[in-house]
Parts: sequence; structure tokens; C-alpha cells
Amino acid sequence: MKAMSSAYFVFCALAAPAGAQSLTPLETLGRALFFDTELSLNGNQACASCHSPDAGFAADLATINAAGSVMEGSVAGLFGNRKPPSAAYASPAPVFHHTAEDGGFLFVGGAFLDGRATGATLGNPTADQALGPFLNPVEMALPHAACVVQKVCNGSYSAEMAAVWGAEICNIDLPDSLAAQCSGSGAHIELSDASTAKVEAAFGRIGLSISAYESSPDVNRYSSKYDRYLAGAVTFSPQEAAGLALFEGKAECSACHITGPGPNAEPALFTDFTYDNLGVPRNPASPVYLNAPEWVDIGLAGFLLTDTLFDEVANGQMGKFKVPTLRNVAAGESRSYMHNGYFKTLEGVVRFYNTRDVWPACNEALVAETQALARHCWPEAEVSLNVNTAELGDLKLTADEEAAIVAFLSALSDQ
Repeated sequence: MKAMSSAYFVFCALAAPAGAQSLTPLETLGRALFFDTELSLNGNQACASCHSPDAGFAADLATINAAGSVMEGSVAGLFGNRKPPSAAYASPAPVFHHTAEDGGFLFVGGAFLDGRATGATLGNPTADQALGPFLNPVEMALPHAACVVQKVCNGSYSAEMAAVWGAEICNIDLPDSLAAQCSGSGAHIELSDASTAKVEAAFGRIGLSISAYESSPDVNRYSSKYDRYLAGAVTFSPQEAAGLALFEGKAECSACHITGPGPNAEPALFTDFTYDNLGVPRNPASPVYLNAPEWVDIGLAGFLLTDTLFDEVANGQMGKFKVPTLRNVAAGESRSYMHNGYFKTLEGVVRFYNTRDVWPACNEALVAETQALARHCWPEAEVSLNVNTAELGDLKLTADEEAAIVAFLSALSDQ
């Protein structure tokens, strides 16, 4: 196998998870791709830039999490409009589908917070998702899949691609001018039909490789105190034990963040892969409001409106976002929570779940978490339709019970 460049190994030594597990050749290739900043327009952003091992594979920049919580892309000054979710424990998600519930639709699975990486393309939602940031102008910003494929196939691990996916995977007739075209965003790139088909095949294999790494024990360790507690290796403190009992009982957290085995008999994933509108307020610090002050993120409905099969039912999904795993929810020194990073602390999240429908509405629409907590009010929901009032909003938890739930959540981070 071709030796990787010294620059690559320096980067991985700084960014890859400590105590990395033994990986298969496919997972090793995926890890190389995951940490490679060269796979972006300006050579400055990798998957790991927004999904850091130090923060449970979520974003870990304190200045970002303390404010708008959306990451700046490869192009300076361009930001996304949602907080990056954790890449850990996402791989067990099923292909996006729906079932009937209470006379309506219950959507399940997929990747991205709105489910738009359905898994229909590659048979795997996280593989579909892995390809999105490469071509997103506010993320890694490359103008065409051929640019990604050329960088990978001409890069320091082309031999690894061949070893894993076959010698022909990078045998693609690409224009001599492609590298120059790929250096500018928005470039119009034309390929022959044969080259297009080969690029699409190689691009898909890149997504599958990254997904394999995201499915690996490097990323999904199941090594939290909770896991060791279930194995009988440690005991919970009285506060943590009380938090677990509340989580599965009075607080109703496990209704969506289920504590039973995952779909492939994995240990608890703390998600049912469904979608919910919790009534989260808008984040006043989000940069999206600088140019679009009235912008509203409608979540799952935004994706459904692009699909003629589901556009007529989108109204019933307004404001819903994918239920995240709670594993690693307290990992790292800097975190923010919900699709827009409105909450900066787990204490704030639990207080919101407990009092959303008890405290009065704030007078202003844009009120930061710290101000809302100090004033004992909550701003209006970003989307008022479809708010879940059955399982949160007035849980009647005491302050000690709230603290116990936070203590339990803190026991879900991998060691």
C-alpha cells in the first residue's frame, strides 16, 4: 500500500481519537477521508472540523457554540444554518421511511437533522450524508463530485482506494483542466457520460468508506459509565441512579431516547430515529438572521416539500427535527444543543423540558438562553405547529430532579 504523506500523519495524530481501535482496511480508508482537510475548496476543512472526537464527534469550537453554533465553511464568511449534529452513533439509523401513527405519518430514519440523506442512493443514510458537505457551498464547497474523486484518487491514499474498492475505481478519464476548474466555487464542469458514471461510482465509494469509519469502534465506543454500569463494572452515584429512574419514568425522556437495544441489537442508542418539534426558540446569535431576519427553519417539512410523494403531508411535519442520540451529550469542553444551538447547557435543556409550558412567554421573540433562565420566561417556538405537548413542557420536576437527570446524562459520554 502506498505510504501516506507525513503531513497527513501529523494531522491525524492531532485529530484522530485517542486510543484508536483496530480498524479494517475499509474503516482505515474512511478515517483518512474523514480527517483530510484537502477535500475542501481551500484545503482548510475536513469532516472532523465539524465533528471532533474531542466533543463526541460534534462541533467543539467554544466561540461558535457560545453564539450562533453554526460552523463557518471552507469559504471565509459563509456559514451553515444548523448546528452540526454528532457523527457518533448515527450509523445504525435505518433508511428513511414512514409508518402510520394516530391517523398520520411517523417518519423514521435517514440522516441530517431533516432526514434528507435518506439512504436511497447508497442503501445507507450515513453514506448518503457523508457526501453532502463536500459539495455544499457553505461547507467544504467543492463544485463537483469529480473534484472530490480527483483529490482522493490523486492523493496520498489512492492505493488504499484501489486495495479496498478494486484497481479500476480510479481509472477515470478526467479533463486536464479539472484541477484548475475545481479551485473555484461554482465552476461548470462537463464530463463524458462514461466519466460521469465512473465519477458517481467512485464518489459513492467515498461515502461508503466514511460511513464505515463512522460505524467503527473508533467512533461508536460504547464505553461510557452507563455501559460499564450495565456490565456491573461500576455503580452509579445516588444522584445518577435517581436520574436514570426519572429518565425512564417521570421525565418521559425514554419515550424518544429509548434505553432498549438498537435496531441491530446494539446497546442503547438513546434515540428512536423519529422526528419531533420540541418548541425550541430561535437562536438570536445565529448568523442566518443577519441577511434573513425572518427566516424560519421548518426542519423535516422542508425536505418533504421537495418530494412529490410527501409534499401534501409536509404541514404536519413543520418544525420537526430528528431525535438525536444522547450518547456523548456532555462530551468535550464546549457544546450547544438543539438544531440551532439555542441551549448552551444541559441544565438549560432540562429546565426547558420541565417548564416550557409553565413559564410565561418572553416579551421578545429573540431571547438568549441565559436571559430566559434569568427572567423565568421562554421565547415563542421557532415553529408553533406540531409542538409536542404530550411528553414535555410541564413535567413537574423539582430542582433536585432536574439536577439528577443532568448527572445521568453526563454518564453517557464515552471514556
